[in-house]
Amino acid sequence: MKIYRANLLWTPTPEKFEIIPHGYIAVSDEGKILSVGEQNPIENLSEKSRNSIESQSKVNASLGEVIDFGDKLLIPAFNDLHLHAPQYRNNGLAMDLELLPWLNTYTFPEEMKFKDLAYARKIYTRFVHELWMQGTMRAAIFGTIHLEATQLLAQLLQDAGLGAYVGLVAMNRNSPEDLRNSTEQAIHDTIALDEQLGRNGLVKAIVTPRFIPSCTEDMSHALGVIARERQLPVQSHLSENISEIEWVKQLEPLSTCYGDAYNRYGLFGQTPTLMAHCCYSDDKEKALMRANGVYVVHCPTSNYNLASGMSPIRSYLNEGIKVALGTDISGGHYMSMLRIIQYAIQTSKIHYAQSHGQVPFLSLSEAFYLATKSGGTFFGKVGSFEPGYDFDALVVDDSYLNFANYSLQERIGRFIYIGDDRDIRVRFCLGKELKEPQI
Repeated sequence: MKIYRANLLWTPTPEKFEIIPHGYIAVSDEGKILSVGEQNPIENLSEKSRNSIESQSKVNASLGEVIDFGDKLLIPAFNDLHLHAPQYRNNGLAMDLELLPWLNTYTFPEEMKFKDLAYARKIYTRFVHELWMQGTMRAAIFGTIHLEATQLLAQLLQDAGLGAYVGLVAMNRNSPEDLRNSTEQAIHDTIALDEQLGRNGLVKAIVTPRFIPSCTEDMSHALGVIARERQLPVQSHLSENISEIEWVKQLEPLSTCYGDAYNRYGLFGQTPTLMAHCCYSDDKEKALMRANGVYVVHCPTSNYNLASGMSPIRSYLNEGIKVALGTDISGGHYMSMLRIIQYAIQTSKIHYAQSHGQVPFLSLSEAFYLATKSGGTFFGKVGSFEPGYDFDALVVDDSYLNFANYSLQERIGRFIYIGDDRDIRVRFCLGKELKEPQI
């Protein structure tokens, strides 16, 4: 067991921060949070209890040792629920194009390069380093159609100690010939990735149809079957762009809405499901998302950059739909979840202004919750400082920002708005302190 002392801030609920100045967190050898409080938990144990814990944990004399981070902040690590690892090199390019031209001109040509394993290693090594640097300890990641490159990405994440769902992308139409896999190949490679990773590690496989326009009916059906048979989660894109939605109506005339096209193939909540964007989901789609427990992954920077729209997050939250945040590299231009929290709040303020004050904007605690506990639920008990949760955490040194005697709530706000990765001094994932990956 280890005990950490710092200024603790987290959001067990969206409504407010839980704050303990100079509080303590006890973490088991397995990386699980045992207790959180104002006092060293060892000091509160009776001698009998203390001896029992010493016997169980076999750490005896070191049991009461406290790792003291002084006046630094200790917060839950971030969870990025939507990004594309092979697009990392394109970050910041062609931000003056809309979605479909951007895919065809920049994204697809870049993803073709990942047939070359040496190239994949070069880009993925830097991508994994960036995740670590930004304090993102868990992520849901799109790879490409290439099995070896996707397996390499998963291995690099494992080596770094990060948690992730990694997807072998399936797409067999409306894309370049060299960026298509057959239905049989996509199923074979998804199973191979799943069997390589297993179910006990921090990195796991996820079924990944790129989106409805890229998958024929037989591919979508086969992906739904394999997701249910192997109990694999699903990730894709939904209602991102108006022209895309019209395209889906033509491709899937029997579906009542874009989401129903996924639902008809068993790819919409039959197993845990992430759907990125959802800028234009109608009432039918929202009802289906709520009924099936589908997560909306809000990617505000990408929605702005590709002129897609603005996801109405307050509406989803009010209707009981699960919401998380994503950077959507490289439609989005930041891998920093700090920036995504900012943009999520700013997007909600635009909705607030357009509604003449009728639609409340996101508070800081709500947006922080989406980036930590809400997204973390996709990985299990992740994203909060509560007993039984995984200890995924960041130690933040914001001392250079403290030009006055700010409260801890004010300090976390300043860090989110004007801090960056340089302020993160220590990173933990499942209780393990993660050192900087090699690049």
